[in-house]
Amino acid sequence: MNISIPSILLSLVGKCLLNWTLVFLQSNHIRKSFLGVFSLSFAVIDTTLTLFVTTLHIYADGYAVLLGMQLTRYHVCLLVQILGHIYSALQWPVVVLAGLDHLCTVTQRLQPTTARARWYLYIFVTSFLWYLTAAYVFLLSHFIPVLEDVPHSQIHQCWVSHTSQILQVTMLLLLTLGCATLHAGCSTQLLKNPPLKDQIADQSRLHTSRSVVYLAVHTFLNTWAPFLVFLAMLFLLPVGIPAYLGLNAAWLCFLNSLLISVVLCVVRPASQLAQGLATVPADSFCEWRFKFSLAAEDRT
Repeated sequence: MNISIPSILLSLVGKCLLNWTLVFLQSNHIRKSFLGVFSLSFAVIDTTLTLFVTTLHIYADGYAVLLGMQLTRYHVCLLVQILGHIYSALQWPVVVLAGLDHLCTVTQRLQPTTARARWYLYIFVTSFLWYLTAAYVFLLSHFIPVLEDVPHSQIHQCWVSHTSQILQVTMLLLLTLGCATLHAGCSTQLLKNPPLKDQIADQSRLHTSRSVVYLAVHTFLNTWAPFLVFLAMLFLLPVGIPAYLGLNAAWLCFLNSLLISVVLCVVRPASQLAQGLATVPADSFCEWRFKFSLAAEDRT
């Protein structure tokens, strides 16, 4: 779809303000997870590119020159399209890496490592991910820019593609969440018959696991249900989400809460939660620790 250049710049500036607002909101624990470190790096890179594109648009009529190359409004549209393609390519790798990080946190796989070691690891993984994604877009993908065949002074709109990764990621994770909830309910229904002596412990364990699943789903939906409705309405409308807006801090915060709920539903660390031994990944929007501590007190 074609979007006017001023509208693109205004939406990019608004996204940058939203990114930094949410980064500062998570400043107390942003170093404790891969998704937090990636959100910080994303805010820095997105702001830098936005400032560059805005400056280029302002001085385009004056034939801005960078490294001996004349920059015009063609390059504004080109950079916006590259930006959208990179952000679309980042969606699934970020989901996979953040999910693995949350899984390791809940299962205590990275407990022996120090906070500083994990911080350095997150920085390395984040930097390497940006490098690989940029290399993929420029060297391996079939990205072809779409530019108008008119003089640069007559360019007032840029063609931008839609993003579909957000819908794909949301549908897959919600489907996993629903399957985990259904499995927990079916497992309990199978033990409705009078249990044998050797089944009493298994029944108690299943009831505890079911409470973890239901509490995780309730905590997530209690916070993010309006955002899910917004996403559903957004994708039902024929407008679509421009690719350069598909990756933003609000989406990453939603993704963080959704991944935490999925990991808790899949792993179901009931005994660790009851003893206060399990570690729940940091989240600025869902009160996971508070909710689960209350559940643990009720079970004891």
